[in-house]
Amino acid sequence: MESEQNNTGKNKRLLSLITDFGNKDYYQAKFKASVFKNCHQAEIIDVSHEIPLHDISLAAYQLKNIIQEFPNSSIHLVAVNNYYSDQPKYIAFECDGQFFIGPDNGVFSLVFPNLDQLEVFEIHGPDAFHKDASSVYLHAISCLYHELPMAEFGSKSDELILKIEFKPVVTTTQLRATVIHIDHFGNVVTNLSKSTFEEARMGRRFKLYYDPHDPLEYISKSYGSIGVGEPLCLFNEAGLLEIAISMGNAAQLLNLKINETIQIDFLGE
Repeated sequence: MESEQNNTGKNKRLLSLITDFGNKDYYQAKFKASVFKNCHQAEIIDVSHEIPLHDISLAAYQLKNIIQEFPNSSIHLVAVNNYYSDQPKYIAFECDGQFFIGPDNGVFSLVFPNLDQLEVFEIHGPDAFHKDASSVYLHAISCLYHELPMAEFGSKSDELILKIEFKPVVTTTQLRATVIHIDHFGNVVTNLSKSTFEEARMGRRFKLYYDPHDPLEYISKSYGSIGVGEPLCLFNEAGLLEIAISMGNAAQLLNLKINETIQIDFLGE
């Protein structure tokens, strides 16, 4: 009996899903049911199915902030902007003991700057009649789940679409960051990392402007460090600058949107 239990759990692996399938239709349910057909012991973790259409930057942000918590042999599917061209290509690769599957549209290069130095495989469909994204992804997931080498279901890909991550603009007296995400709580996430901020700041005082409101002049340590309804800025668990409102929705109350610019002026020495 113990031997049977061990064999049953042998292929138990985590599969994370980041998609633009949404929650309104049957698409994600059908996909997950298809996974279980061939991967009976798989444990699916839904990261997000609400990625806006074609938004590979947000998909990369979500992936970047989860992979460090997953164990080796985990499989991650990023199914966003799948039909980015008239002849889309789908890829799979391994990095640091984890496996990644998704379209060759640049999304993975926003997470792995050295993607072109890794061994990346173009995934072949299960047969000549199933070349749509879902069929290709399901085939790759099943092969990886059953520990088949990637060469069994794909061929090495030397040409990849690479994207450059949009970074803050830094001068000697100023820093301009961009809003990249509004989270579930209405917190406004920018592309400014703590390391970039501190390097540009050099210990100086600052004023953070988000028109037409009064500037913020210090970094808070927590969301509850100021009075209810008051705005604040802090560095979130991903190490990125957020603008938030204590017990409130900053995006709505401050009228902040994706792609807006946040300006930080450095004052004196």
